Amino acid sequence: MSTTLVIIVIVAAVVVVALAALALRTMIRRRHLQEQFGPEYERTVEAGSSRRAAEHDLSAREQRHEDLDIRPLPLAVRDRYVRDWTNVQEHFVDGPDEAVGEADQLVTTLMSERGYPTEGYEQQKRDLSVDHARTLEHYRVAHDINGRVGSRDTSTEELRSAMVHYRALFEELLKDDTASSSGSR
Repeated sequence: MSTTLVIIVIVAAVVVVALAALALRTMIRRRHLQEQFGPEYERTVEAGSSRRAAEHDLSAREQRHEDLDIRPLPLAVRDRYVRDWTNVQEHFVDGPDEAVGEADQLVTTLMSERGYPTEGYEQQKRDLSVDHARTLEHYRVAHDINGRVGSRDTSTEELRSAMVHYRALFEELLKDDTASSSGSR
């Protein structure tokens, strides 16, 4: 076998190994994102221009999340939020429209106290998606209903549904889940 042929075989083998390593790395990263983001992964892929762009977006969310100071709440503060939520639910009986707005505000305040930026709904969803992807759909539905409060498009049943959706996210935010936030996922 000539030297040239040996070099060609070695270079081809190195290229094949490098491509296999790259494919394996891509599969591992994709699996991580699918597990981390759950249903949000598919939603982002469907909304994006490509799977690669969506995965880049999700990775950017993770990177931003790492830079946030997400912190647990002291027990007394958690107890105060539980009381506040109970009050919001009690207000629902006499003023369902107002109670849904109060629930939205309470969730936003809780997010802020935990360390999530609250500069806008779209960014809130992106930041929450890293640790709370499984309840993010609750937030979307509740926010949508809250946006229609006051119009004839919202029934009392929809308002009740919004409260249930807000409560799902509220309860998850109230949990002390700093173990997952600190990188030991």
